[in-house]
Amino acid sequence: MGRLKRLKKIRIHREGTHTLAGSLLLLLVINAAFYFGLECKVVFGISTAISIFIYGMLVNFFRCPIRLFGRDTEKVVVAPADGKIVVIEEVDESEYFHDRRIMVSIFMSVTNVHANWYPVDGAIKKVSHQNGKFMKAWLPKASTDNERSTIVIETPEGIEVLARQIAGAMARRIVTYAEVGEECYIDEHMGFIKFGSRVDVYLPLDTEILVQLGQYTVGNQTVIAKLKS
Repeated sequence: MGRLKRLKKIRIHREGTHTLAGSLLLLLVINAAFYFGLECKVVFGISTAISIFIYGMLVNFFRCPIRLFGRDTEKVVVAPADGKIVVIEEVDESEYFHDRRIMVSIFMSVTNVHANWYPVDGAIKKVSHQNGKFMKAWLPKASTDNERSTIVIETPEGIEVLARQIAGAMARRIVTYAEVGEECYIDEHMGFIKFGSRVDVYLPLDTEILVQLGQYTVGNQTVIAKLKS
């Protein structure tokens, strides 16, 4: 019940608090300068309209919908992010598993919610951060060459699932809340990526994939796969 009450209070993600406050102050100063420094009110009107649009985009970006999965989570893998499925393929995962895995990648545009959720219930086995490039997030090499954070979760059934937050051309900051040794649950936030990027999920080869290429996902709602025993 306590966790449910905390979730109900979420409206704007905490990662956006300082950005929104600073942007609001800056836009107010700029528009005040136009208002008091120029006699032409048309310029002030245009500046105000542009400022409202920019601030509206920022608020939209940092919004944090209140979502509860509300279904059985056993062996279920849910989408860790809002976005579009851009990759479903077998790949060699060389940083942790060192074997073949099914990779499901979700690309987030600047208009998507950028909070990330844990894809499975379990215990956090590994958390790491690698510096890298800032190529466009939908490119295949972004998974291995871009700046990224890796979270490995062991489910109650003993299956390891890897989730990787990947920076993109615009996304220059990855925030990860996971800590090794903690338990994690579907419905909890795994982290946040600022200004557009992607999240990859690496699954065992016998996993049943329940989404298709090009499908849009809703974070913490869309079931993307079912793990086998």
